[in-house]
Amino acid sequence: MIQFNLPDLGEGLREAEIVTWHVAEGDHVVVDQPLLSVETEKAVVEIPSPRSGRIAQFLVRPGEHVQVGQPLLAFEEGAHHDSGTVVGDLAAAPPTRRAAPPQQAPPAPVFGRASPVAAAPAVRARAKELDIDLSAIEPSGTGGRLTVADVEAAANARPRTVAGGTQLRGARRTMALSMTRAGREVVPATLYDEADVESWTRGDVTVRLIRALLAGCSVEPRLNASFDGATLSLRKNPQVDLGLAIDSPDGLFVPVVRDIAHLSAADWRARIDDLKARVRERALTPADLRGATITLSNFGTIAGRHAALVIMPPQVAILGAGRIIDRPVRGDNGPVMHRALPLSLTFDHRAATGGEAARFLHAALADLEKPA
Repeated sequence: MIQFNLPDLGEGLREAEIVTWHVAEGDHVVVDQPLLSVETEKAVVEIPSPRSGRIAQFLVRPGEHVQVGQPLLAFEEGAHHDSGTVVGDLAAAPPTRRAAPPQQAPPAPVFGRASPVAAAPAVRARAKELDIDLSAIEPSGTGGRLTVADVEAAANARPRTVAGGTQLRGARRTMALSMTRAGREVVPATLYDEADVESWTRGDVTVRLIRALLAGCSVEPRLNASFDGATLSLRKNPQVDLGLAIDSPDGLFVPVVRDIAHLSAADWRARIDDLKARVRERALTPADLRGATITLSNFGTIAGRHAALVIMPPQVAILGAGRIIDRPVRGDNGPVMHRALPLSLTFDHRAATGGEAARFLHAALADLEKPA
């Protein structure tokens, strides 16, 4: 057999989770035909076939985490090798150390001969192995037939349980690992304040926040820097690549809007709308999620006034906006109520001083308090 290994997906990614197979064992595939989808760094990536040939066996199953270079499947040896885009390594398996095939369920049908579900015996066997009800699955095969990929996708969508709870997967697993890294590597401090926005008449709050963040970066570019804790070195970034925190049922996503200083307000809104749509559709690429130099979290659209937010290294700062509130201010004839926008600036105190963070926040507040 000739093995196909998980390719280098770029952006320094070293691990991926198998989401679903788009083919079945025994299928004949052609070069560039989608073989499987994997999830890494919160993005779902489709991996095409590097060759034409017949699939002998899968070496991994949905839900498993694999490293770059680890075998994914085996092609039958001797199949025609088409020229085309090769995205992974193809290597003949050593005869003395052939990868053991995944455990197979008995091939006999298991849902009864009178079942109206159109599915081959191998599909039924896989459903039995995974404890999946075939009648509850939407078929994707020709003529309304269920495929092995349909069964495995249904199993993959079902929460996996471990002793005492449910194992995190996909975006939530990535989020947990990222937060663990941040807690281990960053020394955070947070400043809180409120901008008087009573003069606002209309406008896009997120766009105003981006403009205010840019104002802060222009005054204190050290907060738009990258800090290396291992070498204690700081690099000021030549442009502001904004990470925008987006909440979703699948977890937290932080896609990047590049070089925001050279975009218009209309461009910001268009990019944000596009990123939100791609979060909903799970259509983000790894590149969309890499390289932010500073992050904005508008959590106040849901709830909360202030927050000690989490900085993802090597970033130095994250600006958060809370829920707009009414607060009393001094007027000519006594107290009056004005709308106020709470801000929270969390920064890595190894890379920036409290004075630098305060000057950044002061500039952001001053920009927000300008009439809309």
